[in-house]
Amino acid sequence: MDWWQALVLGLVQGLTEFLPVSSSGHLVIFQHLTGTTVNPDSFMGFTVLVHFATVCSTLVVFWAAIWKLLKGLFKFRYNDETDYIAKLVVSMIPVAVVGLFFKDAVENLFGEGLIVVGCCLLVTALLLWLSDIFGNRKGKREHRNGLSFAQAFVVGIGQACAVAPGLSRSGTTIATGLLTGVRRDVMAQFSFLMVLVPIVGEQLLSVVKSVHGGEAMFGPEVSTLSLVLGFVAAFLAGLFACKAMIALVRRAKLYWFSIYCVLAAVLCFFL
Repeated sequence: MDWWQALVLGLVQGLTEFLPVSSSGHLVIFQHLTGTTVNPDSFMGFTVLVHFATVCSTLVVFWAAIWKLLKGLFKFRYNDETDYIAKLVVSMIPVAVVGLFFKDAVENLFGEGLIVVGCCLLVTALLLWLSDIFGNRKGKREHRNGLSFAQAFVVGIGQACAVAPGLSRSGTTIATGLLTGVRRDVMAQFSFLMVLVPIVGEQLLSVVKSVHGGEAMFGPEVSTLSLVLGFVAAFLAGLFACKAMIALVRRAKLYWFSIYCVLAAVLCFFL
């Protein structure tokens, strides 16, 4: 992996992580377009790193909300903040199950090529289109913090399914939330905060495995310069994309992203 390839892939990750178009799918697409040739394990390690960079972007953008949640949590009583954190934890259960028991199967999906990415992009397009038509219908019961524990769990299932390349995490979670009756403004923040612990946990597990197993996380194909450039590019692009996506989810129609996902899927099939 050359430095400019890492830079491009970092920018792609940062710009697409918060948009409902699948950052992992776009990384695979641009891996082919840029001619990046690394073994699957090294590419997976790089993918986890740039995902961690966009998590750092989320921390910066939502720092005020996160700090409010932490202050409420340490009041040691069941308040709005404790309720919100509990629902975030519930939403993380499905992806934790996938990470613990199906990690190898997920990693194998990244080596299946662009056909899998294209098919998953079509699923993303369908979910976004359905959420615009049937999502956020009036007459739903209002829950504390805007969503129930059941809705949080269903959204978590959406996040667990979105580990497949091409199936957008933000698109799947936002669409799932809207289809279950969660308001757009509530779902925008919840979708971005629920990914923090899983991605940080994945990064820590990778580090621990590397230290104890004596195995390099990235391999000789990925230089330190490439890692730094990829991380910085993903972080800075993520700052912009996160703020933009919050505004888009609240006001814009998601079917425009659905159309884009279909076009991206067609590109995958031709490549």
